[in-house]
Amino acid sequence: MKLRKVTAASAVLLALSVSATACGGDNSDSGSGGGKKIKVGIKFDQPGLGLKQPDGSFAGFDVDVATYVAKELGYKPDQIQWVETKSADRENALQRGDVKFIAATYSITDERKQKVDFAGPYLLAHQDLLVKKDSKIAKGTDLNGKSLCSVTGSTSAQNVQKTIAPKANLKSNSAYSECIASLQSGAVDAVTTDDSILAGFAAQDKYKGQFKLAGLKLSNENYGVGVKKGDTATVDKINKALEKMVSDGSWKKAVDKNFGPAHYKNEQAPKVGQIVK
Repeated sequence: MKLRKVTAASAVLLALSVSATACGGDNSDSGSGGGKKIKVGIKFDQPGLGLKQPDGSFAGFDVDVATYVAKELGYKPDQIQWVETKSADRENALQRGDVKFIAATYSITDERKQKVDFAGPYLLAHQDLLVKKDSKIAKGTDLNGKSLCSVTGSTSAQNVQKTIAPKANLKSNSAYSECIASLQSGAVDAVTTDDSILAGFAAQDKYKGQFKLAGLKLSNENYGVGVKKGDTATVDKINKALEKMVSDGSWKKAVDKNFGPAHYKNEQAPKVGQIVK
């Protein structure tokens, strides 16, 4: 009888132990680390910003920012689970809780702020042109009569045609990589989108030294870290992490590493909470 009591007690303790382990899980959003994982949304197909490499690792400025932020939240690099978040699904991914935060060329806009909260901004980008190194295109009006490429569905090329070069010939491709290849071959004279994205492509080994940014500031794009609506505690923690990243020099180091080969003339690190219109 005594033996049965001990066995029963042991069974209860074992059950409690298993239950506690199950409750811990590996998808922690507490920011405490401790062997748990954090899911972070990035792009997988943007060189210099968020790119999944052939060996399965990830590289780019957004990746460096996200890794730094995760560290300040209490997570080591091997505790980060990278999740691809395409532009059209970023708000949904946050609302569903698929990721804790997103760093993916995510411009802060009033429309988006109705659905998600933002920390930052952490980078001020501008719509620009990428041209060949020896190109004579130096201003927007030089595009009149020239071929301009952007991706299907993007408003970047249309903005150029409507505002500064009405006689530009617009060409669309399904991906920016195709536009860059067309620029390399001479099929188009320029490619347009955010300067940070263009610099990332131009910095690739196969393109180094072939292209340059025109240096036009056709729009202001304030990149922020997206967080689920109402999660002000996480927003505050990320803002502090971004401020620290700037103050300790890590931000500038990440910019130079990821964009430097394209001679990207980046803006100074923006101040948290200050949006440039």
